[in-house]
Amino acid sequence: MGAPSLPRPVHGGRSLHEAAIREFVGQAEELGQASSGHHNRNYVLPLTGSVAWLTGLDAGTSVTVRVRRDDALPVVIRTWSDEAQILDAIRGVLPHVPRCLVKGNGFAIHSYVEGMPLSSVCGDGKPVDTLLVKALAGLLAQMAQVRWGALPPLPDVWPRNHMDSQGFLRTLARLADEQIRQPNWQVFGGLFAALGIPEDALIRFAERVPAMARRPYSLLHADLHRDNLIVTYSGTPPLICVDWELATYGDPVHDLATHLVRMQYPAHQWAEVVDAWMEAMEDVRPPAVNGVTKDLRHYLAFERAQSVYPDVMRAARSLEESFTQKRLDEATAEVRRALEAAQEPLRLGSLPSQGEIERALFRWLASRSDGDISGRDWIAKAFDWNPDRRVPERDDFPVSAVREALLAEGAAPAGRVFKGTAHLNSVVSVPGVEFSVVVRRRLPGVCRREPSFLSEHAVLRAIEDAHVEVAAPKILALGESYPSDPFAIHTYVGSRDKPPSHPVHGLLPHEADGLVDQLYALTHVNFKQVDPAAGEGRFFQWLKDQLVSWVRELPQESQQLARYLGLPDADWLRKILTRFEVSDRKPALLHGDLNPWNLVRRDDRLALTIIDWEMALVGDPLYDLVRHMHLTPTRTEIRDRMFHRWQRRLPVERTRDWERDWRVYRGIETVRSAYVDLDRLVTGASLDAPNVRRAVDSYPMTLAAATAFLGLPVRLTANPYLARALA
Repeated sequence: MGAPSLPRPVHGGRSLHEAAIREFVGQAEELGQASSGHHNRNYVLPLTGSVAWLTGLDAGTSVTVRVRRDDALPVVIRTWSDEAQILDAIRGVLPHVPRCLVKGNGFAIHSYVEGMPLSSVCGDGKPVDTLLVKALAGLLAQMAQVRWGALPPLPDVWPRNHMDSQGFLRTLARLADEQIRQPNWQVFGGLFAALGIPEDALIRFAERVPAMARRPYSLLHADLHRDNLIVTYSGTPPLICVDWELATYGDPVHDLATHLVRMQYPAHQWAEVVDAWMEAMEDVRPPAVNGVTKDLRHYLAFERAQSVYPDVMRAARSLEESFTQKRLDEATAEVRRALEAAQEPLRLGSLPSQGEIERALFRWLASRSDGDISGRDWIAKAFDWNPDRRVPERDDFPVSAVREALLAEGAAPAGRVFKGTAHLNSVVSVPGVEFSVVVRRRLPGVCRREPSFLSEHAVLRAIEDAHVEVAAPKILALGESYPSDPFAIHTYVGSRDKPPSHPVHGLLPHEADGLVDQLYALTHVNFKQVDPAAGEGRFFQWLKDQLVSWVRELPQESQQLARYLGLPDADWLRKILTRFEVSDRKPALLHGDLNPWNLVRRDDRLALTIIDWEMALVGDPLYDLVRHMHLTPTRTEIRDRMFHRWQRRLPVERTRDWERDWRVYRGIETVRSAYVDLDRLVTGASLDAPNVRRAVDSYPMTLAAATAFLGLPVRLTANPYLARALA
């Protein structure tokens, strides 16, 4: 028999029973001592007369009043919406679980289970007594005896075949995306993007779920941790499961995995728990243990993958409740642990540092402020920043606009947060400013192997001052915000309505023309403004010296593998490079890194905006063009089109002998890539960036071309496993 719902109002008024029950629930919230879970507040108190009569129990009988938390984040997967239906379905097999006595809007009254939570007897991280482990395993096995037909109907997305383990795990991952990530993405998406978690991480996890052994579905508790296990006073039964609102129906190995992780067993006890579960399940339903040893890891991976979302959100929300430096340190550590657990299953790449996490959390918190800093000293820090006087205040972007941009930064949606190899870029709108801006922060601890020679802000200022037709961002502000977090603010060059588009597969003809025209315009920028000493020496010799010095400074592991693959060390490389020379050409300001992700498509004659000027330098204009062709897929007809337009537009003192010299520059860049990409493979630096990933994926071809240019034989590696890894 199901739990009675509240009586309907009679003649437009509220029934006496409803009034009594609501009064009782109100007393529970006011007087009762709550044990607060993630989804409900639970109050234990004795029944009063009228409510006791309605439930059929004696007055004074203890009950549990469960009140849904209004402030609870949607951080769980729910198969069924009504816990009372689940409790009714399982009572025949598990007679000691709570009964739902009354349910209403946002609350329910359950029978009280006498005993103590296991967490009070044996806290997280401590080993659980062997007898209790066996009792737990027996409980999990008992659930397999609940008939499917007794349970509420399953959602339409459920696998039709109730032995499809792969289909069940894929369904779980997609439901986690739908029920956990998506509802929270508007508020937390920018924070997740800043932490390096892509929007489609769970969907990609679902696509990677491998084939698994077939196991019959059964009822699963899906949240069996120490707070949800009651150790009875009588010992009959020894344990009772409570809090069934997350129960589901599927592969029983999922329940084992969630139990292992959420119980926080010490590592040495995991094998004991798995063995006990298999022994208990074999007695009840032997096919349920098929392939457990092989497949358990996939469910453990899912548990760690989906947990990163609630763990990060709860850590961030905890700062709203109480902000101190100690609490910020604790939240930072919690987020770091969650990211470390999810790194492998979600394939997150390199993780942010402690400092980067702390800054991301603080910016998110600051963006949640309404601007009232009275009595809240920590918020005042978010409103403060120290300007760098090298970039003076602008009329079109005053100090007040900088402050507004910094506060909006932490609330930028995920689609407006772009994490590159060296910077975190957040696109925001500022009240009173007609254009969008990007707050640009250098990622701490990033080792960008290729050096920078000029200050990006000075380069952008020189381009703006020159009034030339170069589509580049404008520098609006430069400074440092709390906590010790340098930033720059640029004009945003993308569309407000859609993400930026990059020519990742190569330039279209009109884009090739637009880029060449901008390289021509760069020759009219006064490079002495950014580097007074530039243009005095021979650029090509300087370029070779820089490459040799860079190779000499590579980590020992990278140098060792380079030698093994037949690449010369620094001294040998210097001798080989003396064979190559190019003609001197009049220098100009160069971008230095015209890869596709530094080019943003636009709808005008220039066709492309050029961003990320950190590797700008002064040198031979031919080098910038050839390096672009090296970094970007360039068809022969586009290459010829660009060279011919470039030759026509630039004066002869900047183009002489280009037909002979461009292949030398191409060879030098191929050699550079052979070392750079190898170092990235060894160190793992920036492998999650798309331009880096594409480069290292083609490393065998790069290595062959580099050794050919240097006149060295291709060395076949003696280790076949290494050869396969590089390929």
